[in-house]
Amino acid sequence: MQVDLYSKDGKVIGTTDLPDDIFGIEPNEHAMHQAVVAYLAHRRQGNAKTKIRSEVSGGGKKPWRQKGRGTARAGSSRSPVWVGGGTVHGPKPHDYIYKLPKKVSRLARKSAYSMRVSENNLVVIDDFTFDAIKTKQMAGVLSNLALNQFKTLVLLPDVDNNVFMSGRNIKNLTIQPADKISTYDILNHRKIVILKGAINKIQNTFGN
Repeated sequence: MQVDLYSKDGKVIGTTDLPDDIFGIEPNEHAMHQAVVAYLAHRRQGNAKTKIRSEVSGGGKKPWRQKGRGTARAGSSRSPVWVGGGTVHGPKPHDYIYKLPKKVSRLARKSAYSMRVSENNLVVIDDFTFDAIKTKQMAGVLSNLALNQFKTLVLLPDVDNNVFMSGRNIKNLTIQPADKISTYDILNHRKIVILKGAINKIQNTFGN
């Protein structure tokens, strides 16, 4: 498909091709949902832990004699019904990893790209870089593209330290190499800005 190609000054300087098999498919909402669930599951540490009665220190001595006090029987002061006792059925460390089939993962990313294109929320911009690290320069590019009010993801062909550092302090802006992003990253940003040179990088991530 043909889309407008912008300069960093916000002007249309031509057109460029986006592969239809990535940016022009029918979005699959279920695949995108599965990908987001998997991504968020991978971020969980899974290290919540409480001690059961056998792990709480103390409680080895019987608190009082079995009979004659008129109170309930007690064998340990670390019983779950006592203050300071162990817990019952508490959380234990475990792995939350949710494995997603490779075909579903790829379909989810293609669906996310295609959805942003159909919403007119994807912009292709001609390759650019900065001579020095300066936030004002990156803020100017966003302003020229009328994107400074939106949560924006900028995809670079390769790591560019000057561009990355220039945008690091800008609110609601994320800058990443095009081959390092996930379905969640695309869906978590309203606007997607792709540098022209990053299109081939995106194709390569799908094995095209």
